[in-house]
Amino acid sequence: MAGAKRKKKSAVWRKIHGLRCEDIKLWCVRRLPILKWAPSYNLKENLIPDTVSGMMLAIQQVPQGLAFAVLSSVHPVFGLYGSLFPVVIYAVFGMGRHVATGTFALTSLISANAVERLVPPVSNNFTTNNNSGVLGLSEFEMQRIGVAAAVSFLGGIIQVAMFVLHLGSATFLLTEPVISAMTTGAATHVVTSQVKYLLGMKMPYISGPLGFFYIYAYIFENIKLVQLEALLLSLLSTAVLILVKELNEKYKRKIKVVLPIDLILIIATSIACYCADMEYTYGLEVVGHIPEGIPAPKAPPMNILSEVVTEAFGVALVGYVASLALAQGSAKKFKYSVDDNQEFLAHGLSNVIPSFFFCIPSAAAMGRTALLYSTGAKTQVACLISCLLILVVIYAIGPMLYWLPMCVLASIIVVGLKGMLMQFRDLKKYWNVDKIDWSVWVSTYVFTICFAANVGLLYGVVCTIVIVIFRFPRAKTLILKNMKEVECKFKTEADFESLQQVKIVSVNNPLVFLNAKKFHEDLIRIILKDSASTQPCDDIIKCEQNTLLNPVSNGNCHGELSLQPCPNVRCALILDCSGLTFFDYTGVSVLLQIYMDFKNRSIDVLLAHCKASLIKAMQYSGNLGSENPIFFESVSSAIGAIHLNRNFSKLSDHSEV
Repeated sequence: MAGAKRKKKSAVWRKIHGLRCEDIKLWCVRRLPILKWAPSYNLKENLIPDTVSGMMLAIQQVPQGLAFAVLSSVHPVFGLYGSLFPVVIYAVFGMGRHVATGTFALTSLISANAVERLVPPVSNNFTTNNNSGVLGLSEFEMQRIGVAAAVSFLGGIIQVAMFVLHLGSATFLLTEPVISAMTTGAATHVVTSQVKYLLGMKMPYISGPLGFFYIYAYIFENIKLVQLEALLLSLLSTAVLILVKELNEKYKRKIKVVLPIDLILIIATSIACYCADMEYTYGLEVVGHIPEGIPAPKAPPMNILSEVVTEAFGVALVGYVASLALAQGSAKKFKYSVDDNQEFLAHGLSNVIPSFFFCIPSAAAMGRTALLYSTGAKTQVACLISCLLILVVIYAIGPMLYWLPMCVLASIIVVGLKGMLMQFRDLKKYWNVDKIDWSVWVSTYVFTICFAANVGLLYGVVCTIVIVIFRFPRAKTLILKNMKEVECKFKTEADFESLQQVKIVSVNNPLVFLNAKKFHEDLIRIILKDSASTQPCDDIIKCEQNTLLNPVSNGNCHGELSLQPCPNVRCALILDCSGLTFFDYTGVSVLLQIYMDFKNRSIDVLLAHCKASLIKAMQYSGNLGSENPIFFESVSSAIGAIHLNRNFSKLSDHSEV
């Protein structure tokens, strides 16, 4: 009897132990995404494109790292460290397989405020000659990187705290117009900060409210201080960069490897500056000494954390928003999922851990991510390969960058921001789809320009929430029409097979950024659920989607939703939009995404009871094609069109036989 009890107890213990091991394994895969894709990595198919992409990425990472370090008001060598350590951390914890993290213009600009405030240039008179013993740099330089590392550390802690609180589910408040306006405004700030290098001017650091305008006022007041040699070299560098990058983009399908114009320009101008001794002959500002190697890790100064809280919040929010937009874009493009909350953890650790290695705040950059797209990168292995090359630069090639002109570095930054600045073209799109979204974009951009990126982001979120609160009370939810009369017209035995795969969904609420994602997920779940069993014609699906202000699920997508095409009869989905009283750009985008996804899976999507404004917005925003009409006055006319089209298809097939 006692033996039986022991055996039973042992069996239960083994079961619990096995369950715990399985749970631990699932948790590790969930929190360490590299464990999901690395074991199935195909060396034969992926290694060559990842290697090529990694080489091209390293070529772009080096000048951007140097430039963004200068933008952050620290020594250029710390930008090389910021192009190395955060990339490795994100490759382990991040879910965006085509996202290039590292130094980032917007976070560098934000951290520069803290650096200039706590370690102003006047300190240079007292500390420049005091060698700190770290890489041969002065105590002044080490104080400055200490402040930047503290901003990175605290910003990362804030992001990790947001991960613990599951605030990734609140990202639905960050609408596309707000993100676009904020990043465009921040890019404008970055360009403004580089004007002094482009013109070769010596000017004090200017920041704060309306600092954008004070900078240009100072430039116009001191226009005589412009250095002609620096201006000409800046114009030449910018023209060459734009021309070659446009040619690379135009002929990228014909050429296997794009021309690394950034690297060529750096080498050419450095040699020219050295041979002509431009630093002393013309007074041209150069990068200067780049020390070799990586110093031993050291904790950021914790005593100043309370003084950099504002900048840390700016780094945490702005960096995360810009990075998440790129991760979601890559996931959509290459058909995989991204957990919004896991990205908080990945970017938080990418800021916390590297801060011990003298790194400035990091985030994903649009230009580098676009480079991974264009060069055919498959996974984060491309980014890891770029890290190996950056190590070579740190230990061997770095000192050769001494003669690189700062005006050339500034030109590389400005041209690299082209993608963000081109978002001005979105204004036309927003104006044609929803003029309120257009107003939000313009006002958010103005706030970002006048104050800062984090202020503009906060304004945009508050503005969109207030607008939705004022718009929803005016929404009139219509009563769903009884579809029995419609169904009776098509209940003949001959029509049974034709219409058994028709599903009708009634949209009973406005479709805006608050509920657009939930609507998309629920719609797919309904179709998957109802497709599991054959439905008779009497049970044509009727569902009311009341998704207003429902929480948006941004989880790991376990049991990922996917639609399979109908095997025999072409499926059809009819969306009754009689209750869709208003919409915004995000809502229109989701409807277009539903249409394109279902079309690719041989499922026809028809919209009934659409307002003229919705039809116009969808036709403007997407290519709906002209093969068959998709907009109908009523559900019955949509069903009639399906019935007629299928009978015609059967007749055509019979004629061919």
